[in-house]
Amino acid sequence: MNIKFDPKNNIIKLCMIGMGLNDSGKVEEAKAMFQKAFEEAADDYEKFIAAYHLAKQQENITEKLRLMEISLKCALNINDDNVKSAYPNLYENIAKCYEELNDFDNAKRNYELAEANKGAPSDKGPFYHGTKVALKVGDLLTAGGVSNYKEELKMNHIYFTANLNGAALAAALAKGEGMEHVYIIEPTGEFENDPNVTDKKFPGNLTRSYRSTEPLKIVGEATDWIKLSTTEKSKWQDNIAKSKGEIIN
Repeated sequence: MNIKFDPKNNIIKLCMIGMGLNDSGKVEEAKAMFQKAFEEAADDYEKFIAAYHLAKQQENITEKLRLMEISLKCALNINDDNVKSAYPNLYENIAKCYEELNDFDNAKRNYELAEANKGAPSDKGPFYHGTKVALKVGDLLTAGGVSNYKEELKMNHIYFTANLNGAALAAALAKGEGMEHVYIIEPTGEFENDPNVTDKKFPGNLTRSYRSTEPLKIVGEATDWIKLSTTEKSKWQDNIAKSKGEIIN
């Protein structure tokens, strides 16, 4: 099974609105938005995401545990490689709930399951990298470039994704004035989930974003992607400028 993260999905939209409200300090409005998402979720994928966000809003530990367990159950039902990256986070949240309820046996069991589910990503691609640099098949992309988000930051990793639209966004936001390119790449070494997105907004790494210290080899160029409009690009640039989050380098 191969589920694609779709920011146009109504449940994901509701959760994104809820996150925005929460960031603005409108906690009750955010909770209501996540409740709406949970009630309208139509399948395991949507319920997994909505239950997770609603759980995080709960002050009552028993209710938080119930919703986290619903999220985990739905994630396990999906049995998708792109969702498995959320397992450690879900098990750990469940373990913390049991700990607060003084159920240390179940806490220990879930901490062990969290640890057992950690590991290298199992994603097989295809993988993409978006840039404004003109390259050719056989060229290698290496770490050490300047961040698209903080000009003073030299990156210790090279980033890529299995999400074509995500690579197109990276190309649009890349430094330079050249033409936007989305290259098909192959990692030449080990890679990991991008910690700047994993568990930061959505559980796990649903956007299938990765990074490596080893070079990426260009094996082709993708052409079937949709270029961002000027308005969409400006909106993303404004959001990045407002972002106060630290980049994990």
